Amino acid sequence: MSVDFPPPMSDPRVATGVPGLDEILGGGLTRDRIYLVEGTPGSGKTTLALQFLLKGRELGESGLYITLSETEIELRAAAASHGWSLDGISLFELVSEEGLDPDSEQSVLHPSDVELGETTRGVMRMVEETKPMRVVFDSLSEMRLLAQNPLRHRRQILALKHFFVTRNCTVLLLDDQTAEDGDLQLHSIAHGVISLQRTPQEYGSQRRRLEVVKMRGVKYRGGFHDFELDTGGVTVFERLVAARHHTVFPQEKVSTGTPRLDALIGGGLSRGTNTLISGPSGVGKTTTAVRCALSGLERGEKVAYYLFDEGLPTLLARSKILGMDLQPFLDSGQLLIRAVDPAELSPGEFAFHVRNAVESMDARMVVIDSLNAYLQAMPGQKFLLLQMHELLTYLNQQGVVTLLILGQHGFIGEVRSDVDLSYLSDSILLFRFFEAAGSVRTAISVVKSRTSEHEKTIREIRLTTNGIEVGEALSDFQGVMSGLPSYEGKIPMLGAERSRVDG
Repeated sequence: MSVDFPPPMSDPRVATGVPGLDEILGGGLTRDRIYLVEGTPGSGKTTLALQFLLKGRELGESGLYITLSETEIELRAAAASHGWSLDGISLFELVSEEGLDPDSEQSVLHPSDVELGETTRGVMRMVEETKPMRVVFDSLSEMRLLAQNPLRHRRQILALKHFFVTRNCTVLLLDDQTAEDGDLQLHSIAHGVISLQRTPQEYGSQRRRLEVVKMRGVKYRGGFHDFELDTGGVTVFERLVAARHHTVFPQEKVSTGTPRLDALIGGGLSRGTNTLISGPSGVGKTTTAVRCALSGLERGEKVAYYLFDEGLPTLLARSKILGMDLQPFLDSGQLLIRAVDPAELSPGEFAFHVRNAVESMDARMVVIDSLNAYLQAMPGQKFLLLQMHELLTYLNQQGVVTLLILGQHGFIGEVRSDVDLSYLSDSILLFRFFEAAGSVRTAISVVKSRTSEHEKTIREIRLTTNGIEVGEALSDFQGVMSGLPSYEGKIPMLGAERSRVDG
């Protein structure tokens, strides 16, 4: 009996329905091919497969979910947990209640021989009846058990591959990686392989990442890409490669909002550069960054501020006390402040949010406060500094002014950092406490600038109700950077006649 199947579609690519995955694949999956989606239990295979079928339904393409491992009730419940309905998608359970009936067993042939043949015929029959354009087969581990040996298993998969391709089906085969280590037979059979990995952390949520292992005839973006599995499905965050993102922008300097600070750093902050603001806790790093951000907001620019350490209400209240009210800009949408929990955020997702702020919101200044929490909360993440390098290079190439805050250990005397980020920074502002006339004061200096001639002086800086105030060069002091200077002149300290405002 001849069976009519839908003709091949003109568009050679198939949208996966997974945000971020089509970009990694260079436009989607090649139509009418068979793909392997592998991952350990709980890695997100079923959710990704459901998104694939739901996207097909949205595009008017029929879908079929064939399951050996889950019941239809379980699949519908899983979809409902994401707010999805599977209406319009055919669901086929290969193992039914009749198949579990002991009376249906026979003893002439080995049970696995019969069951494997019945399983294969059941798949083919369902495909011929429903004529789907998208198929999910869940999962190959049950087929492997029925086959009992690798040769029979490979032959069955090859038979299914030929059957599906001649029926104009784009197929996802799900595998939970229960085969022996090093078994790559499925990799060689499939047109493409997508691997999902789930890595538990010692603290915080587990990390998930995706890798396109193989994709014939497609220029895809290799390497690992972080992804999130949450209510609403899988979202993939493409690994940032700065070399793919270049923008023409004006070469200019912008003011920090404090003329003497502008002079200290060589005329202001250069577009397309990043500045590291380094010093011990309480020295005024955040306040200086807020002053720079407020200056950008007053120029009409949009600013994105990523807050890792401090609570948002505390930052807003403290800034307002120092004469820097951020609330109006926050209300208008000109300022984006995102309070980040680094224990719950992967590096890839963080880079995605920064990119989104730059490309969608058109943020011209980005503040990361602070790097300590971001770097130390994810000690298990290898190559984190390389990821930070890519992010900073991307921001520079977009003409963004980036401010990075790095806290140091110690207050007076020896001060040290957990990480050395000096090589990533275009400019470095160094803050130090020092003792003078029975008071703890603050000094600021610029120790590096790649884009301009900066002052080599050390100046006093003070937090006031009008923001920050920078004093004259401390030329009459020796040993300011050590924290225990000696006074050899008559230069007055800032606010000698006024009370000091701490911040």
